[in-house]
Formats: sequence, structure tokens, C-alpha cells
Amino acid sequence: MATTKPKARSDSAPGSKKDAPIFTPTPEARSSANSKRLIAIILWIVAIALEAVAIFWLLRPPFDELAENQGFPQWRFYALIGAFVVIGALSITGSFLWKKANRLDPASRKEPVRFFVQNQLGAIIALIAFVPLVILVFLNKDMDGKQKGIAGGVGVAIALAAVLLGIDFKPLSQEQAAVESQVVIQLVGEDSVWWSEGGKVVHLCEQASDIKNASTPIHNTTIADALAEGKEGITLKLDTELNQCGLPIPENLADIEAWVREARGK
Repeated sequence: MATTKPKARSDSAPGSKKDAPIFTPTPEARSSANSKRLIAIILWIVAIALEAVAIFWLLRPPFDELAENQGFPQWRFYALIGAFVVIGALSITGSFLWKKANRLDPASRKEPVRFFVQNQLGAIIALIAFVPLVILVFLNKDMDGKQKGIAGGVGVAIALAAVLLGIDFKPLSQEQAAVESQVVIQLVGEDSVWWSEGGKVVHLCEQASDIKNASTPIHNTTIADALAEGKEGITLKLDTELNQCGLPIPENLADIEAWVREARGK
């Protein structure tokens, strides 16, 4: 059954899907997101270029029979290990910047393909940057078993780390950002939330118990800024927090909580 949507701060009936709010990042947020994406793309291009160097130069077959009989040169082996490490660092750094940009300027769930690609691009790039190189290491005829085991093991370990760190397990959508903002305004009266650096969610006021008991620095920002910092959204212990903050509890609070869960894809 479709979840109803609250429209205003009063206890009025929820609105329809066509009344769903629209999220638009601020010019500053969009500019910051574009800069981060550009840097991420440059880092990924360098990572893939380094992969090409490793494939076509470090793993190239020997040019003469004497070199072939001597096996895989040790300097190439160490250079290959170094290439894996540098590719991993570039890939992971790019993924971190890309995910940060997606928190500032998220995609829409209404475009599922774009939403998936934009949010999981870091993991996709990591696969592109590592899988061909790792396969060619194990297929290389000049490396002995020990060299293959070490180089391949290092490559697989760094590749797994880069892929896992590139995945966005809880991607933010335009729809969620818009809903969270509207709900905060409805409940608090303005777009203002409180959150601690060590917490996962944001709160409605400074008097909320989770904020008062926080052991890390506390911030008061808009919900968009909190989401940009990686927060999941407003707490769903709304009845408790509304009481602690001295705010009225809407009769349609259950609908509000369900709307937020739906926007988060839960």
C-alpha cells in the first residue's frame, strides 16, 4: 500500500505523490561537487593509465631468449607491486571524493540506471583498474609460482579493498534529501538540525538526549549540510525527540516516519 505524504507542519492530511518536494543543491554545493568529481575522474584516469603501463610494459614478454631463460626480472616484480599499491591509492581516493560529491549533489531514484551508476562508479572503476591486471599476472608465463602468488595476492587484496570502499551501501537520493528537509521544516519550523560528528543521524534540537550525551563535537546546520557530511538523515525516534524538544506532536506522525523510510528506500 502506498505511503501517504505529509504536506505541512499542521496535522493536515498528507499530500499526493505529485506534490512530492524537489531537492536542488545550492550553487556552492553543486560547485564543490563538480570540483570533487573532476578530481576523482583525473585520479581514476591516472590509475587506469598506470594499469596500462603495468600490462604493456611491466608484464611484456622478454625480447630475447637469454632474458626468457632468466625468468621474470625482479625489478619488474617490485615495480608491479608498487603499481598495485599506487593504483589502489588513486582508486580509493577518487571513490572517496566521488561519494562526497554525491552527498552534495545526489542523483534521483526516478532514473534507476543513472542512480546506480553514479553511486557505484567508484566500485566499477576499481574493477576496471584491477581485474585485467590481476588476471594477466596469474596468466604470465615468465613469472614463477612464488612471484605470481605474492603479486597476485597483493593485487587481489588491494582490489577487494578498492571495490568495497568504492561501494556506496546507503546512497543519498534527491528524493530523500527533499523529504528530510520538508519533514524537518514541518516539525521544527525551520531547516535546522543538530548532529554530532560521531553520530549516524541528526536531531531536532540541542536538548535531545542523544545530542546532550554526545562525546564528539556537535554542529547545528541545515539538513542538506548534515547529509553532505554523511549523516543518514533525521532520527526516527521522533515522538521521543519532539517531547524532549518541547515541540508539538502531529497526529500524522506515523505517516511522516513512514514517508521518511520510503524516501530512504527502506
